[in-house]
Amino acid sequence: QVQLVESGGGLVQAGGSLRLSCVASGNIFSIRAMGWYRQAPGKQRESVAVITQDSTTQYTDSAKGRFTISRDNAKNTVYLQMNSLRPEDTAAYYCNAEGVTYYKGPLPYTNDYWGQGTQVTVSS
Repeated sequence: QVQLVESGGGLVQAGGSLRLSCVASGNIFSIRAMGWYRQAPGKQRESVAVITQDSTTQYTDSAKGRFTISRDNAKNTVYLQMNSLRPEDTAAYYCNAEGVTYYKGPLPYTNDYWGQGTQVTVSS
């Protein structure tokens, strides 16, 4: 079984920084892409940043220049460094792992997984 566990959320003043971490655990062989999504109250979940296995990155426009996504493939971990935070960044942040190949006995399986979410609150 594969699990994603996020950490690093919290309350910060506008202009401050936070670093989110997400660890994928289980008998994992590879993960095609890992990313961070967020959902504010009353809004749809949106992609914030995604990083592929070869470290190609993609950011939503509002995150460019302020957020940096990175990953440690050996540790199946993805990070999101968030600087210059704004009140509009307030949301629950979710980790996603896409194309997770893992073994159950001798057989490989591939699925996508979500973490439970971590709250980021930016006060003005």
